[in-house]
Amino acid sequence: MPETVSQGKTLIEPRDTAITCARIADEKKARDIVVLDMRGLFFLTDFFVIATGNNSIQLRAIAEDIDRRLQEVGVYRLSVAGQKDGRWVLMDYIDVVVHLFLPEAREYYDLELLWGDAPRLDWKPAEARPDQPTA
Repeated sequence: MPETVSQGKTLIEPRDTAITCARIADEKKARDIVVLDMRGLFFLTDFFVIATGNNSIQLRAIAEDIDRRLQEVGVYRLSVAGQKDGRWVLMDYIDVVVHLFLPEAREYYDLELLWGDAPRLDWKPAEARPDQPTA
C-alpha cells in the first residue's frame, strides 16, 4: 500500500484506503464490490466502497476487519452506523465511506444508480483481473 509521510506520521492516500477496504471485503467473501471515485461529485468524501454480504453476521465481520486493519496502518474511523440493525453498515473514514449492504437494502438504495456519474476504480490486483492476458 503506497504511503506518504507527513510530520513523522504515516499517511495513506484515500485511493489506497478505498482499495484496501475493497480487498478486505473481498477476502471476507463480500460480493459485487464497487469503488466509486466521488472526487468532484460529492464534497464530503473522495471514495465510496460498496459491497454486499449474505447476512448481518458477515457484514459485521467485514466491518470489524476493515476497521482493525485500517487502524493498524493509522487510519481511524470517524463514525459507524447500522451495525446493530445489520442491513446497511456505513463506516465513515472521512475521505472514504464504506457501505456494506444486505442484498435487499443494496437494491433498495441503489447507490450505483444514484451516483451513476462517478467513475469506478479498478481495485483488484493485476493477477486477479480476468481481463488481463496470461503469459
